[in-house]
Amino acid sequence: MSEQSVDQSTDAPKRKVNWLALAPLLVFLALGGVFGYQLVFGGQANEIPSALIGQQVPAVALPRLEDSGVPGFGPDHLEGQVTLLNIFASWCAPCRQEHPMLMQLSGDDRFQIIGINQKDQPADARRFLATLGNPYDRIGVDPNGRASIEWGVYGVPETFIIGTDGVILYKHIGVFDARDVEETFLPIIEEALAAAAPAS
Repeated sequence: MSEQSVDQSTDAPKRKVNWLALAPLLVFLALGGVFGYQLVFGGQANEIPSALIGQQVPAVALPRLEDSGVPGFGPDHLEGQVTLLNIFASWCAPCRQEHPMLMQLSGDDRFQIIGINQKDQPADARRFLATLGNPYDRIGVDPNGRASIEWGVYGVPETFIIGTDGVILYKHIGVFDARDVEETFLPIIEEALAAAAPAS
């Protein structure tokens, strides 16, 4: 074989990198880096801000959970008193975890507790409440999750605090515990109650 033919064979064109094909991978890696940074340095998931904070509650009316002993609700029922609104479902393990705290809070008659039962079977929801207790003054049923979308819900459980004027004051994503109640929920509720109290 001649030197010329050897040189030609080693001079084959190099393959070009198709950067367009790599774009999805690069985007995935970038997002992974952002989420990883948030997990390590950026605080807890329940600190994700909500666009609804400071806004009126969504104009959504929900039917009652049948045979639950409490009525459904609409936007009018979220005005006139401070409200703690909780999104729950019988199939949600974290909902069971936080439920004793809701039962404890239900003993405070200065505010109402309203539930949205999301994507649940009515019989399962009733069994859940019969087993663990019913802390809710009203329960609205959201069988397909559409109302929860209006509320900007990421998943269950989530909890909102609403002022007497129907304005959303706070949103907690995920399960809450005694520390959340003492350090965050109750101070916000107390402030909302004080703001609604008539001037002496």
